[in-house]
Amino acid sequence: MSNGVAGPSIVVGFDLDLTLLDARRGIVATFRELSARTGVAVDGALAVSRLGPPLEDELAHWFPPHEIAAVAALYRELYTVHAVPVSEPMPGALAAVEAVRREGGRVVVITAKNEPQARASLAVIGIEPDILVGNRFAGGKGDAIREHGVDVFIGDHEGDMIGASAGGALAVGLTTGPHDAGTLTAAGADLTLGALADFPDWLADTVLDRRLARLSARLSELGSVLVAFSGGADSAFLLAWATRTLGADAVVAATAVSPSLPAAELTAAQAFAAGLGVRHVLPATDEQSRPGYRANGADRCYFCKAELTETLAPFAVELGLCVVTGTNADDAVAGFRPGIRAAAERGAATPLLDAGLTKRQVRAASRRLGLGTAEKPAAACLASRIAYGIEVTPSRLARVERAEGALRLALADAGLDSRDLRVRDLGDRARIEVDAALAATLAGRPDLVAAVDGFPAVEVDPRGFRSGSLNELLT
Repeated sequence: MSNGVAGPSIVVGFDLDLTLLDARRGIVATFRELSARTGVAVDGALAVSRLGPPLEDELAHWFPPHEIAAVAALYRELYTVHAVPVSEPMPGALAAVEAVRREGGRVVVITAKNEPQARASLAVIGIEPDILVGNRFAGGKGDAIREHGVDVFIGDHEGDMIGASAGGALAVGLTTGPHDAGTLTAAGADLTLGALADFPDWLADTVLDRRLARLSARLSELGSVLVAFSGGADSAFLLAWATRTLGADAVVAATAVSPSLPAAELTAAQAFAAGLGVRHVLPATDEQSRPGYRANGADRCYFCKAELTETLAPFAVELGLCVVTGTNADDAVAGFRPGIRAAAERGAATPLLDAGLTKRQVRAASRRLGLGTAEKPAAACLASRIAYGIEVTPSRLARVERAEGALRLALADAGLDSRDLRVRDLGDRARIEVDAALAATLAGRPDLVAAVDGFPAVEVDPRGFRSGSLNELLT
């Protein structure tokens, strides 16, 4: 079973000014008002060109030391009025933060600006960090980076690079501030980017690399594996990566053969395993012998997965292998998944989940390997097409398989295509689900709908395909 080690979320730290926030217009306006109040002509444009260090450092260029504290207090008072309301995001800032969230990460903003005004400015531009630390610069940022476990720190100033290095984070320099790539690199940048627009793709690749490394480590811990291989994108990638990591001799693919597995899926699975050069076993499973499976209650998948893992267990023992499934990190938070519980109770390991790999990342990694399954649509077992409470029988499964095959052929002959297609058996009728963009077209083509026969009636769901749509009927 899982060792309980999920791939930890990445923690990304951001500087504020000229990284996430463009406050230049407001800063110039604030210095203009400060000059009017103090009688000291401060060149706001020059001050903006030196953004990064604490405010007091800039004021030292214009005021004697004994006045700086009072002038700084006045400046901050004026900043709230003249700068905060006109705050603007730097290009790509919102997308960069969203990219961190998409990777399951946390956002930490560490800035030399005081915390209240930093928070107010971020609110204006629509960014709410998980943690905000103010009044930190250079080495002081390093302390906060270390305290909050920041993995990557991105900023535009050499002080940000110094702080990142001091805090043990990967230092990413942006040339959107006062320094060029050479200066940032000399200050400790591990890499430099010309704009935040380049950050999401870099982050996605970086997080994927980390999680693939964790996957390799987890598979190495297991040593040799029997992969429960359905032929879907997740188990196909797991099989390919396990072969790459452990070698073909340490990996066996096992595809359970039963009426719930479409024949086309079995053929494709055999070809895929052969292409990897791994041994492929085809044990027969007998879900029909389990009353809980036939009854087709909301927990049907529990009995199906119990049958699978119990069937594979003797193979695993005989071959000295650990049974692993393609459960990914999204599956673990997808709500009602009794099958996952059944496999875990029977000792199956979940390397993709342990490494924190999501479905999106599995597809991205599959593309890296050039796997044909990278873009393969979800292909749940045929039993998932039968509404809960209607008995699962071989004849019902066969009827659904025939209907889906006939409909796909009819759509292809008509020059139409649907990435996702399901024929749901609702007992008194069949309900067709296709890609949402195609649903209205199909509903207006009774000649195509007629390809689905053997049911008392047939309807097209106007909402289109939805994974697990029969769960909606549970309520």
